[in-house]
Amino acid sequence: MSAFRKICLVAVVLAVAGCQSSVGPTQTPSPSYSGETEGASSTPGGAVFSPTGSMTAARMFHTATLLSDGRVLIAGGSSDGSTGLASAELYDPRTGTFSATGSMAEARLSHTATLLSDGRVLIAGGYDGSTGLASAELYDPRTGTFSATGSMAEARLSHTATLLSDGRVLIAGGSSDGSTGLAAAELYDPKTGTFSATGSMTAARFSHTATLLSDGQVMIAGGYDGSTGLSSVEVYNPRTGTFSATWSMTEARLSHTATLLPNGQVLIAGGNDTSGNFLASADLYDPKTGTFSATDPMTTARAGHTATLLPNGQVLIAGGDDTSAGDAFASPELYDGTTGTFSPAGSMTTARSFHTATLLSNGRVLIAGGDDGDVALASAELSQP
Repeated sequence: MSAFRKICLVAVVLAVAGCQSSVGPTQTPSPSYSGETEGASSTPGGAVFSPTGSMTAARMFHTATLLSDGRVLIAGGSSDGSTGLASAELYDPRTGTFSATGSMAEARLSHTATLLSDGRVLIAGGYDGSTGLASAELYDPRTGTFSATGSMAEARLSHTATLLSDGRVLIAGGSSDGSTGLAAAELYDPKTGTFSATGSMTAARFSHTATLLSDGQVMIAGGYDGSTGLSSVEVYNPRTGTFSATWSMTEARLSHTATLLPNGQVLIAGGNDTSGNFLASADLYDPKTGTFSATDPMTTARAGHTATLLPNGQVLIAGGDDTSAGDAFASPELYDGTTGTFSPAGSMTTARSFHTATLLSNGRVLIAGGDDGDVALASAELSQP
């Protein structure tokens, strides 16, 4: 296992674009799903997973962004856990295939990708294999090309990027070297193509989560400051450009997931604690009271997993690691907000962690790439609950 992968096992980048809730216009649906298909894996009452086309390159620590036309942009990542990739590709749900698109100007992994209001994608920061990056670039789906845009004030990886209600993007925290957290935050304005400083967080952190709440504020939760895991949580107010502390989670965690539920609450699931132990526990954040409360734990402790809000209101938890050795596994589960419980959801066709999961316009979830515990993966699969 590479040294960088070991760092990321404790400080995994949460691919905001892979969990992004914004979707574009509904595309022509894929043929209706009729149950199990050749190569599919399922369990009664769970989800059904079936293979789809493979990516043109094996990747982990990449990003996946649902474009306005229903395709998915896969960008960067690493095939060996330490060297960045500049290549990018597109997944077309109508054909179930990946195809190459223009390459980024810089190779990068552990970056962020954010769908902007105008349909372009902002790629920011990351790690090129030797250093953290401050550079950013824009992908234009109309031309299939990347072009440079303004650079961030700080080089960062393992940061978060959140599309605000006014079209700007909040870049928060991260690390310039993979070991020391940043408290600084900045805003990207697509109208000017520039980054500008905004208020700093109350705590330096990376490997945290950022969730756009129903009222337009952004909740920053947990993470790692360079020496310890954090249970602290803060909220960014775009109107004032400031962060303010709110109630803490029930325990410190990093490399977890955060999912905005239909009722406005936020589900925090899994991750690692300060000692590197894998967590099965989960918390619910209620923005109305600013408080956390424990909900039932997952059936399996995990980090490096994904969490995707499904059209039916359930949350699909997929893959991840559950041992200090970094062994990936294939067992997913579903969270039901009406009962506050997790339940097993079949089995993925491939064990994987540090992958991406993207809700497609047709209601399926594209699970792409990642690491099986030994090597990076080019394979991809679809989930249909």
